[in-house]
Amino acid sequence: METLYVELGERSYPIHIGPGLLRRLPLLLAECDIAPDHPLFIVTDEHVNQRYGSDVQQFLKDAGYKVGKSVVPPGDTSKSLHVLEHLVTDALHFGLDRNGVVLALGGGMIGDLAGFLSASYMRGVRFVQLPTTLLAHDSSVGGKVAVNHPLAKNVIGAFHQPVGVIYDTTTLATLPKRELTSGFAEVIKHGLIRDVTLLELLEEKRDQLVGLESPYIDRAILKGCRIKAEVVSRDEKEHGLRAVLNYGHTIGHAVEALADFGRLTHGESIAIGMVGEAMIGERLGTVKEDIVTPTKELLRAYGLPTTLPPYLAETDILARMYHDKKNRSGKLVMVLPTGWGQVDIFPNIPDDTVLDVLRQLKDE
Repeated sequence: METLYVELGERSYPIHIGPGLLRRLPLLLAECDIAPDHPLFIVTDEHVNQRYGSDVQQFLKDAGYKVGKSVVPPGDTSKSLHVLEHLVTDALHFGLDRNGVVLALGGGMIGDLAGFLSASYMRGVRFVQLPTTLLAHDSSVGGKVAVNHPLAKNVIGAFHQPVGVIYDTTTLATLPKRELTSGFAEVIKHGLIRDVTLLELLEEKRDQLVGLESPYIDRAILKGCRIKAEVVSRDEKEHGLRAVLNYGHTIGHAVEALADFGRLTHGESIAIGMVGEAMIGERLGTVKEDIVTPTKELLRAYGLPTTLPPYLAETDILARMYHDKKNRSGKLVMVLPTGWGQVDIFPNIPDDTVLDVLRQLKDE
């Protein structure tokens, strides 16, 4: 097991990464000051529940914990106020009080949904992230929790840090191929924003990483989590630096929403977004070298898309981009590359440049 920390003073918390950690859950919870007299409320989805829900619940009950559980349909459509209301009802029936802890067992959708439940239930209870997907190596760290609105992704949310992240890498072996592929988009993103050595690992050990071979996949996850932890420790509530973690997301979130949160996965949408934002960077001169070509090559090597599907209109994408939380004073703010493995935040992005790039993304 590898352990690193998100350093936030009294609210600092560990990220544990390694195989077989769900079986060690009672011990790891105890290290987070969660004793058996604290009721535990598991939030998971139907797919994850079938594989791990009963076992996790039994591990905890055997250790003396009172455990409740609520299971939601899989997919991003469950990140809604409607589903949140059902979770609150289940939590009340279970008897979750302010001494209780929410356990988010699943991928990024569950982490966001369960995290927002914990942030809003009785004005805030503790929660622990138990990620089971590759994509969640990003979303489980940093305390951004939210549900979606029909017009914008993650627009109803809060900053609410977990008290721990317990990442059992054994769970990755059960992921469907498309979901695993989607997860590599966020791993690649971490390299593109801040770590050339991660990009080199992704380029040189592609077959081993796709095959989930240790120690390569563990090293990639650790590097990604370390980048996220370092950025969050310096800028918890996205006053500046933390926005770099949204590389590819300004376009990507708009694409994902217009694809009805299902026709394209989150990772597929972000992959398209990173290509588009690299193209915008080259157009605006934020980067002096060819970033687009190697970005496309790396994403394609992992089976990720690099072009817009024909059913999405570029004017609709631009309109959705104006719902992005980074925007200021009615102007687009975007994260753009400044070099290979480097990005920065740029305001006042021209609409005509964005539209030209979106048209090119579709034509390709």
